[in-house]
Amino acid sequence: MMSSMRSHISATEGAGKPRGGERPDRVLAQPFSGWTHKTMTDSIDDFLKASKLDDYAHYIRKGAFLAQSKAAFPKDRERSDGLTLEPTERHYLDLEYSTRKIDTFKQPWRLYILIACCSLGAAVQGMDETAVNGAQIYYQEAFGIAGKDGWIGLLNGAPYLCCALSCWLNYPLNRLLDRRGVIFLTCFISSATCLGQAFPQTWKQLFLARFLLGFGIGPKSATIPIYAAECAPANVRGALVMMWQMWTAFGIMLGYIAGVVLAGVRDGNNPEICIVDPKNANYHRSMLLTARCSLNWRLMLASPMVLPLIVVAYVYCLPESPRWLLMRARQGNKAKYEEAFLSLCKLRHTKLQAGRDLFLINHLLKGEEEITRNNKPFTELFTLGRNRRALTASVIVMFLQQFCGVNVTAYYSSSILVQYAGFSNRNALLVSMGFGIINFLFAIPAIWTIDTFGRRNLLLSTFPFMALFQILMCIAFRFRKGSNAQTVIAILAMYLFGVAYSPGEGPVPFVYSAESMPLYNRDFGMGIVTSVLWFFNFFLSITWPKFVTAFTASGAFGWYACWCVIGWWMILLFVPETKDLTLEQLDQVFQISTREHAAHGLSQLMWFIRRYMFRRRGIKKPIFIHKEDPDEVYMTGGSGYEEVEEEKSVGASTGVMMH
Repeated sequence: MMSSMRSHISATEGAGKPRGGERPDRVLAQPFSGWTHKTMTDSIDDFLKASKLDDYAHYIRKGAFLAQSKAAFPKDRERSDGLTLEPTERHYLDLEYSTRKIDTFKQPWRLYILIACCSLGAAVQGMDETAVNGAQIYYQEAFGIAGKDGWIGLLNGAPYLCCALSCWLNYPLNRLLDRRGVIFLTCFISSATCLGQAFPQTWKQLFLARFLLGFGIGPKSATIPIYAAECAPANVRGALVMMWQMWTAFGIMLGYIAGVVLAGVRDGNNPEICIVDPKNANYHRSMLLTARCSLNWRLMLASPMVLPLIVVAYVYCLPESPRWLLMRARQGNKAKYEEAFLSLCKLRHTKLQAGRDLFLINHLLKGEEEITRNNKPFTELFTLGRNRRALTASVIVMFLQQFCGVNVTAYYSSSILVQYAGFSNRNALLVSMGFGIINFLFAIPAIWTIDTFGRRNLLLSTFPFMALFQILMCIAFRFRKGSNAQTVIAILAMYLFGVAYSPGEGPVPFVYSAESMPLYNRDFGMGIVTSVLWFFNFFLSITWPKFVTAFTASGAFGWYACWCVIGWWMILLFVPETKDLTLEQLDQVFQISTREHAAHGLSQLMWFIRRYMFRRRGIKKPIFIHKEDPDEVYMTGGSGYEEVEEEKSVGASTGVMMH
């Protein structure tokens, strides 16, 4: 594998065929390392014979040697076998190897269309979260459940209860259907069930429609990041895969906007128009369910149906995952070899790059088949130390995405502002819309920083501010209801929390979870961690109404402020950095024991305090230096000039330290 390739989430990266007696977690990410020219030539010939891709043999042969080493075609001398690069091929390879970050984003337009179209499927999740935020102000009156906190929480959390179950379908659905097939099916379900939310006449009917929506969100949330990863090149994979969360934030913003725009439809903001007989409460509720009085919240709940319809219409115009096609080809459908190559041609600038990735993916799939034949990928997630530590770190970041309290604002901000801060319905919706816009805009910087500053560093930098602004929310609700001080502080705290959350805990969990899992059990791992995410999403949504009643708004926000503090320590001690690491380095990182990682995290904290609080400049950063054996690692520290030591140390730029 090219030494410049990063691990990120690539399904084209992973294990080659394991050497005798080697455990799956020891398989390295350089499957062609040490191969002779004859070994490479024989392997290429075998692949061409099996795939019958003789028409593309020239590109595959050159690409295979490029997969072995990015220096396979030096500019200053000719190769002995006569293979050369065309000027166009060398130009695009120079872009790929460029150290200028902007060059990594010079990708084929088809790739960006694929990412944009598929990520629209994520927007329905975010849009539903915030569409129900405004709709609940009205439908709880219509269904006669105002003040019944348990029922309101159950309705809001119904899709995510289903997601916690439906995520387990990720593995069989991806084996039965292709990646595009799963996306098509789940987006169709999302659209149909969102439309179904517009017609219920009882809260039980609404619960059923929202529960079924979970079948359209759960498997999709695990499949879209994998599909994007398998199609994206390694040098920009982190930025493109985080589009899932980016478009989720976009959907959150659209949901808030829909709430503001649709609130006044058919006099929905005028409760007097629906009061026909104030002495007859049942008759009053029946009138609230008429089109004149309830069209606003029905349209809010149905509004997310449009975005997944776009995906349904266009997903089969996109290239299929090359890895999935090669997997089918290796199972006997030889025609899929050519489809995989043509798919890569659409997603790469040159046929040379397509041939390189095709040969590499095929080789790694061969290694994966060997691993899965001799081992049980699902059980190894829990039994092998490397996999167990990756799963633990992934579960932590997914859990904290919910328990930092962000979805309290996403689901309930409007009702909180109305009930506890004295806002009018419309003003509450407008303030909530501002949060949605901030949540989207401040996720944009993560496109750049997630692959430069690093995943772990983004989390460590933002969690203290998230805790601070949740505490500010606690203070806001200690003021007199409806006072100017309460209004200003509540809005300021809500918006600043969105600023801190959006570039860190927002995009990192899905990127981190997928890339930390080994190739051979990635489907299993993503199914588990997304199930954890949705379970705690449901848990938060169903418990908040009772929680805020029992502990008051101030105490409830204080609870999530505490979790932000706890989360910072969990990340420091148990979540290693994964950006800019090859899979070989990633295996080494997760091979290190939890105790050693925790000790290293504490040493990082002490370095940070001495360097930035006590202004001691001559202190060397504690870093892990990885030796050839994944078990042979040691931590450096002491005195010295940190700038010099960072450049000398292996992995110093990987982010496995606190900046």
